[in-house]
This record gives sequence, structure tokens and C-alpha cells, in this order.
Amino acid sequence: MAHPLIPEVLDLATPVAKHLGLEVVDAVFQTNHSPPVLRIDVRNCQQEDTSLNDCEQMSQALEAVLDESDLIPDAYVLEVSSPGVSSELLSDRDFIVFKGFMVEVQLSEPYKDRHTWLGQLLKRDADHLYLSRKGKPTKLPRTLVETVQLSDQAVE
Repeated sequence: MAHPLIPEVLDLATPVAKHLGLEVVDAVFQTNHSPPVLRIDVRNCQQEDTSLNDCEQMSQALEAVLDESDLIPDAYVLEVSSPGVSSELLSDRDFIVFKGFMVEVQLSEPYKDRHTWLGQLLKRDADHLYLSRKGKPTKLPRTLVETVQLSDQAVE
């Protein structure tokens, strides 16, 4: 369950992020630390990657807004970071970077009696997504592919 201050933190952080060309992805207030930690995850809306500079700018701008609001009166640590790598592969770059990784593919309709395919990512071209399943190459029509996500499961 989210900390009760999170909605108010998001109300303050969202316009700050938008002004910087960022998007707030998540916010967590970890009160089990001493001092408590307020972590804000941001994503750069214009670029594929969120840079250290993006996080630094957001941290400085949000710190000023939070201090002015006095929403959190006691000492706390503000951490601004990137949400990390998404488990869903979207861009051509993702399919190159994660070649050889295990993926789970969801199809819009069954192909060879299956909606879900699990295998090692080989490549993607204009027409097909190629997987290796127990060493056997499998070719899935790209028109049927809804999502491709990284997986830690073994091929069944």
C-alpha cells in the first residue's frame, strides 16, 4: 500500500517533471529507513534513456518545491532515478540489445494452437520474430505479435 503522502507528492512532482521534459513513473516513501527515503522514478519523454543529468535536474527542482510546501516536515532523503529497463521490448534497439535473452511473446490470435510463446530471442525483421526453442528455430508472424517481454522462465 502506498504511503498516504504519495498522492500529494505526485501532485507536486508531476508539473516539475513536465517542465523538464520528464514524466513521473513511480513514487515511493520508504519510512522504514532512518531518515526516510522519498524515491521518485522519472523517464525522459524525448529520449529513449533517462540520463543522470535528467535525474539531477529533477532532484534540484523538486527539492525546492518540496521544501517550500513543507509537505514532509521531518528530515528525509530525496532520491530521483530512472525506472530502469522495461521488461517489454519495443524498439529495434531493444531487439538487438536483448538478442539471446529469454522472452515471452503474446500473440493476438493463436499461431500453431498457441497464444503464448517462450524462447530465446534470435532476431526480428519486417515480417517475423525469430525464437530458438530448445535449439529449434521458430518463426512467428510479426502481424500477430502483441507483446514481447523479457522472461526468466525456461522453455517448456
